[in-house]
Amino acid sequence: MSATSVMQFIELTGKTLLDVVNEGEIDMRQLRDSGVTGDSILRINKFGEIELRQSNEWVMVGGLIGNFDDRLRKITKLDWLSS
Repeated sequence: MSATSVMQFIELTGKTLLDVVNEGEIDMRQLRDSGVTGDSILRINKFGEIELRQSNEWVMVGGLIGNFDDRLRKITKLDWLSS
C-alpha cells in the first residue's frame, strides 16, 4: 500500500466559484487573467487550491483562504471526491 494520500476535490463552474468566495478572499483579476470565465470548469482541493480545466490538463490558477470548506460544500451540494 502506498504512503501517499489521494487528493480530493470538488468540481464547480466559474460562476459557482463567484458564489463561494467572500469579498477579498481571492484576487478575481488574477482568475480572469488566468482564463477563468463563468463557464469554466474548475476544481478546488481541501487546501483551497483552485485548478482550471484546460483541454488536456488541470492548471493552478489561485487559492482560497479561510473557512471555505463548509461554504463550498453547501453551495455546490457536493462532497469531496478523489481524482
